[in-house]
Amino acid sequence: MTIRKEVHIIGAGLSGSEAAWQIASRGINVIIHEMRPLQSTPAHKTSKAAELVCSNSLRSDDFSNSAVGLLHQEMRLAGSLILEAADHTKVPAGGALAVDRDEFANYVDTKLHEHPLINFVSEEVDSLPHNEQHTIVASGPLTSEKLINSILETVGNQSLSFFDAIAPVIYKDSIDFSKAWYQSRYDKGDKFDYINCPLNEKEYYSFVEALLNAEKVEFHDFEKVAYFDGCLPIEVMAERGKDTLLFGPMKPVGLTNSNNPLEKPYAVVQLRQDNKEDTLRNMVGFQTKMKYGEQEKIFRQIPGLENARFARLGGIHKNTFIKSPILLDDYLRLKTMSNISFAGQITGCEGYVESAAIGFLVGYFKSCELLEKETILPPKTTAFGAIYSHLRDDTNIEYYQPMNVNFGLFPTIVGEMTSNGKFRKIKGQERKEAYCKRALIDIVPWIEKIKV
Repeated sequence: MTIRKEVHIIGAGLSGSEAAWQIASRGINVIIHEMRPLQSTPAHKTSKAAELVCSNSLRSDDFSNSAVGLLHQEMRLAGSLILEAADHTKVPAGGALAVDRDEFANYVDTKLHEHPLINFVSEEVDSLPHNEQHTIVASGPLTSEKLINSILETVGNQSLSFFDAIAPVIYKDSIDFSKAWYQSRYDKGDKFDYINCPLNEKEYYSFVEALLNAEKVEFHDFEKVAYFDGCLPIEVMAERGKDTLLFGPMKPVGLTNSNNPLEKPYAVVQLRQDNKEDTLRNMVGFQTKMKYGEQEKIFRQIPGLENARFARLGGIHKNTFIKSPILLDDYLRLKTMSNISFAGQITGCEGYVESAAIGFLVGYFKSCELLEKETILPPKTTAFGAIYSHLRDDTNIEYYQPMNVNFGLFPTIVGEMTSNGKFRKIKGQERKEAYCKRALIDIVPWIEKIKV
């Protein structure tokens, strides 16, 4: 009697979708359990797989000196569904990889539904399986309370949580272009990639004062607020110092106001294209926990946005993740229940791309297990290996926090040998380029061994 090989995946986000694709592509049946639309979340709007909720940007696509851009390229070469979808639905965003969020989700959702080995079940999974069913928990940072409680019971409450905020989206036709102008910072990419709204010194400090005095969403007494540093609410940044935003999302460098080229802006708000038709613009770096009424009032203080109409206002939600380095084995399975794997942001990686990359790895790991093939870990010198190492090798367990892929996770390159046999130290941009060159060389043999 032949035992049917089958994997159950909880959650159809980027990680679960990628894991499902990698497993099904290797000839194994997949059942995806997705609670939407029966049960929604504080951030999702549709029931589509791989819906983007925080931003439509997958960040830098430059794989010559950017860690996340390098991860993009490695995933492309390895046959990632998420990167395939991103490349098919991308919108102009300078050097970033931004997508039309609706088309992106439709692309992934259609691919999954059309695959003969993938089936969807619309239900909320409220507990981990107590049998030997092969399961991947890819429920993401918005995992339902019931499932979280079941996970906590299983792992001995070894989890943490942080709060994530969403940026507002504005209808482009409500922007006043007598004040705003098109330009990418330092003229990188097409000039239409970003819309810029300038503030003079008085307007900037008035805006910051409004942020500091705005009504915010209040948390329960038992909720310990810990934000991920890469996604701080705009008003929290302002609380760290009135000039903080000038070195963050409102920095004016690399921009010249075409409406008034002789006057340098003191601060600038940028809006990035949010859909392919370019009818919507995302306020870059303006994630917020302010109440809705306050958002409309305060953001309309920005020159050019006085009559802004909002397609979506900012919001905030709680994200939960487990202490992967002590709970999971080398193949990201629970050490105490090896039939259960974890993937995506619930493991403690941060970011859409990183989440999909971990989904890719877990899908590959689980396929090897079921097909009784050798599992080959990604080289530590690659972006795949770097984000994986954060989940396995982080020793600061007490303060374990979600992390984006970054060059600090790569084995250090100090320098190189010159043609005359002398050692030359390298740093800065040159070192980043060296990390990328090394990774793109080292990733090739690994991909050849693991590719379908």
